[in-house]
Amino acid sequence: MESIVEITRLEEGEAGTMGALRVNKRLECLTLEPQDRCNRQGASCIPAQQYRCERVRSPRFGETFAVSGVPGRDHILFHPGNLAEDTQGCILLGTRFGAVRGQRGVLDSGTAFERFMTLLRGQETFHLTIAEHY
Repeated sequence: MESIVEITRLEEGEAGTMGALRVNKRLECLTLEPQDRCNRQGASCIPAQQYRCERVRSPRFGETFAVSGVPGRDHILFHPGNLAEDTQGCILLGTRFGAVRGQRGVLDSGTAFERFMTLLRGQETFHLTIAEHY
């Protein structure tokens, strides 16, 4: 059965767009994306709506998932990272919010990413819904 992944965006500020990620209605980790910059390639969070995600192999991040169907955008990945400057328009995963080099971000990103990929083992696609609650 295909998983349903939901990101609920909780706040947006200079440090980026912070959210919570659920898989099949269970809270699994936190997210960090860039601020909303009108869906600009490589610099903005993606518009809040529904998408399909497909398993891909990234030269930089290895096996992961890419978000497809974002108007005017491509190569939007889920991957590890701690700060908005690490995302280039992608979705970072973490286990908690905290400070890195004096900047607000997500922590334990590698652990959160590994857990996410383990939860989706054996699945080639999933449905992603992004909603804003701020």
